[in-house]
Amino acid sequence: MMRIAIYGAGSLGTILGAFISKAGVAIELINRNKAHIQALQTKGAQVTGTIQFTQPVTAYTPEEMNGTYDIIFLMTKQQNNHEVVQSLNQFLAPDGVLVTFQNGLPEMQIAEILGEDRVLGCTVAWGATLQGPGVCELTSSPDALSFSLGGISKKRNKHFNKVKELLEHMGTVDVEENFIGTRWSKLLINASFSGMSAVLGCTFGEAAQTHESRRIVQAIIKECIDVCKAGQIRIEPVQGKDIVKLLDYSNPIKRALSFFIIPIAIRKHAKLKASMLQDLEKGKLTEVDAINGAVVTYGKKVGCPTPMNSKVVEIVHLIEQGKLQPSFKNLQYFIQ
Repeated sequence: MMRIAIYGAGSLGTILGAFISKAGVAIELINRNKAHIQALQTKGAQVTGTIQFTQPVTAYTPEEMNGTYDIIFLMTKQQNNHEVVQSLNQFLAPDGVLVTFQNGLPEMQIAEILGEDRVLGCTVAWGATLQGPGVCELTSSPDALSFSLGGISKKRNKHFNKVKELLEHMGTVDVEENFIGTRWSKLLINASFSGMSAVLGCTFGEAAQTHESRRIVQAIIKECIDVCKAGQIRIEPVQGKDIVKLLDYSNPIKRALSFFIIPIAIRKHAKLKASMLQDLEKGKLTEVDAINGAVVTYGKKVGCPTPMNSKVVEIVHLIEQGKLQPSFKNLQYFIQ
């Protein structure tokens, strides 16, 4: 019997696990949060928000893992990625596959440990918030439940089709041949909206509402597009929408149109609150270095300035250190 696990089953992982379990597929949800695991074991996964249902699930802490798995969905933060992947290697079958849902560009680092053939990447176009032990709110509209799946190896893992099938229990799955381009389309969204959500202490929709905050969001998006152009990376569409065609600009008219489109483009995810902001509210360190920091790092590599992304990294680190708070007052630190 095939064994499947979601490692780091927080808000996204719990909801995905609930959908897969609801379809009658055996899957194990694994998380270090003992209160969350106990609630899942006793009350099931409670999905609230735009879709509502409660589903019995199988849940454990990492200490209770045993044997090997054919498929592991990795949904932890990236701060300790090397150690986490090293520890998971012992639980992954020799022909198994680890599917990373992490933000940024994590596949290459993971492949150095497991080998390219045992790594797949997946981006999601929906968001969720952990409301309490066992309770997760789906914050994106039901028609936005989609995934993009791909790998960095030209050789497709034997479990690829099974992974796709599992994800389809929740939403549509786009198989991406240009997966690095897909990664950048998600990174662009995270850098701009998640970055500013964390800086301002607001939802994605709120970050796009005011003139001043939307101006910074637009500038971050433009930096991501310019970095990819410099690196000859083709950014893939998101849910059929060509981000570059819609939001790039080279003259005042196109810039004004891009500015107008931004809140419309994000409307299906307007209620989403960045996981980075959720971490800040809990006093945790964020993944800003793997998101906006990844844009900065690649910008340096290709010789493309990224002052807005750099400023987001700087401000989020100051919030982590307790020197600032997430607030619209932080707009004063951006000079454009």
